[in-house]
Amino acid sequence: MKTIVMIPTYNESENIAKLIQAIKQLPIKNLHVLVTDDNSPDETWKIVEKLSKKDKTIHLLRRMENKGRGLAGIAGFKEALQLGADAIIEMDADYSHHPKYIPKLLEALHDGDMALGSRFVKGGSDGDRPLWRQFVTFGANMYIKLFLGVKVKDCNSGYRCYKRKVLETINLDTMIAKGPDIVQEILYKVHLKKFKIVEVPISFEERKEGKSKLGMKHLFKGYTMVLKLKFLHLVGKL
Repeated sequence: MKTIVMIPTYNESENIAKLIQAIKQLPIKNLHVLVTDDNSPDETWKIVEKLSKKDKTIHLLRRMENKGRGLAGIAGFKEALQLGADAIIEMDADYSHHPKYIPKLLEALHDGDMALGSRFVKGGSDGDRPLWRQFVTFGANMYIKLFLGVKVKDCNSGYRCYKRKVLETINLDTMIAKGPDIVQEILYKVHLKKFKIVEVPISFEERKEGKSKLGMKHLFKGYTMVLKLKFLHLVGKL
């Protein structure tokens, strides 16, 4: 089985090399890393490009146009499928998603079609985040479950593992989210297609290097995307 870890990046030069090294040290056969970089001003892409010349299992997709977290993720998924991936793992580059959980996510595919790294199942935790951020996350999860009917405990987790057939079935060309709200859109479409989702406990950690790209604007867009997705489904366009 060919597994590709897909990592969308923007200004992650402080993290990307050590993250790739940690992933490549995992005892997993035929494991590849694909970095989808939005032409980072800090030249994250150049670090990955240098590594890829030494290791053919490291791939770079440098994006010059139509930038955004959602668009980068979709481009990365398409590239992973084109590279022949049987399983695709999506994770952030800031170490909030620790690579040590990758084997458990892959193992969970024996019981489901999509494995989700979850903070809110037994054994998981929200790490060292401030109490107010944990409260916001809790409220967002309740909101998403209420409107979209998704039966998972951590709807906002972007640490995920998919079987190839899942990404092929949900039609990546029809995605409408351009930013971090892509997380909600994909989860909802996987739910609508009745794929089995399995949650794997993880501990979420705040980034130690670099700056977060998420803010209140992204949070608000996530809320509005939930309503938009529900409406599109009700009128038969999703």
